Amino acid sequence: MQFESVIGLEIHIQLATESKIFCGCSTEFGKPPNTNTCPVCLGLPGALPVLNRQVPELAAKLGLALNCEIRPDSQFARKNYFYPDLPKAYQISQFDRPICENGWLDIQTESRGKSRIGITRIHMEEDAGKLVHEDAGTESMVDLNRAGVPLLEIVSEPDIRSAEEAKAYMEKIHAIATTIGVSDGDMEKGHLRCDANVSLRPEGQKEFGTRTETKNLNSFRFVQHAIDYEIERQSEEILDGVTIVQETRLWDTDRKVTFSMRSKEEADEYRYFPDPDLPLAKLSPELIETLRKKLPELPDAKKQRFMEEYGLNDYDAGVLTASQELSEYFEKVLADGAVPKIACNWITGDLTRVMNESGKTLIEINLSPENLANLTILIDQGEISSKIAKTVFAEMLDSGETPNTIIEEKGLKQITDEKELGRIVEELLASNPQQVKQYREGKTKVIGFFVGQMMKQTQGKGDPAVINRLLKEKLDG
Repeated sequence: MQFESVIGLEIHIQLATESKIFCGCSTEFGKPPNTNTCPVCLGLPGALPVLNRQVPELAAKLGLALNCEIRPDSQFARKNYFYPDLPKAYQISQFDRPICENGWLDIQTESRGKSRIGITRIHMEEDAGKLVHEDAGTESMVDLNRAGVPLLEIVSEPDIRSAEEAKAYMEKIHAIATTIGVSDGDMEKGHLRCDANVSLRPEGQKEFGTRTETKNLNSFRFVQHAIDYEIERQSEEILDGVTIVQETRLWDTDRKVTFSMRSKEEADEYRYFPDPDLPLAKLSPELIETLRKKLPELPDAKKQRFMEEYGLNDYDAGVLTASQELSEYFEKVLADGAVPKIACNWITGDLTRVMNESGKTLIEINLSPENLANLTILIDQGEISSKIAKTVFAEMLDSGETPNTIIEEKGLKQITDEKELGRIVEELLASNPQQVKQYREGKTKVIGFFVGQMMKQTQGKGDPAVINRLLKEKLDG
């Protein structure tokens, strides 16, 4: 039996506000436990919430970027459930009157090409606190600094059909949210995380199967791996005659498996009702239109522009525009005179690798756009080889010096003088008559041996183009 996977994502994004959604407490990350708190976010009796006006405006911005209808008078509701890190025993969220509805987002994958993912709703809500578990102890402590931090929850339609598509959809949501400035999208700090709903049905069947929800996936890789695992697990259980149970599961990053956490609640179990302490969140048509006009260039439009203006292919333009940080840096490098294709290769290759390995941002790496632009110019003009460029690049990261200074101090300038290189070629051919004979008998691949020896003798500073031409001239002469 062949199965089709049916997947919907609930993505939670922490908004880029300095204060919480219903009080003036700071949202700053990493403060000592329970210091960013007040009677409102502690849930003390009699404390009344007051809406942070920036929150619905940021929600509307994201909704507009995701092709949603914006509700001018959305309503907050109480979602009742008890957890140790939720002091009020209810969460202020939205239910039947969310701020954004009926949106969509187009994604591109190798397996299905272009597909449109519907967005059911985007609603505003407050975050809960977190439990802190001591490594050696049996007790848990509660840190309520995060309680009341403003979140948007983006609920997709069950239009996703693979883990690959789920990852692509989540990456694009992240790119849009960071591009328009509604969130910094820092997944290590939990500022963007995802719950994945997965079910299977026999191919051709219209009715959905029983779904499971895997919660709190805070990386694109974890989303893909957890969904792949859940698809395989459900498939095996169905084929073995086991009934899939609707439940909430967690992803074990070490064992790379999902495991059951609790049975899945339905909406009626939360006993939603309008929050009596909060008025409707109203946005005027004029404000909504102003927010629409002020939206910056979105990733899809930027990707198309990069391809048209800079001659980049679809893949390279997609990699650059998936990150607001990378795309802005790329354009700064070009503004300093860089060669577009060479700059793209270095940013998406070596620079991204260094960022991933070090866990640092571009600001922390401190490689100025001007220095990288100068490096691409030197490569394009043949002043240095690609091998030397890697040495210069590493030194720039370490010292912050300009490429020209490093090349001068380290004696790394490329040797292009034909007389000097010609002399080395003649000496090399004279000392390797057997290889010369092989070449002239038709084994032309042996030229790679000579090129390698030339680069060795010139310590990687010989111009490869000049070396190849001189070798062919001497060997064919």
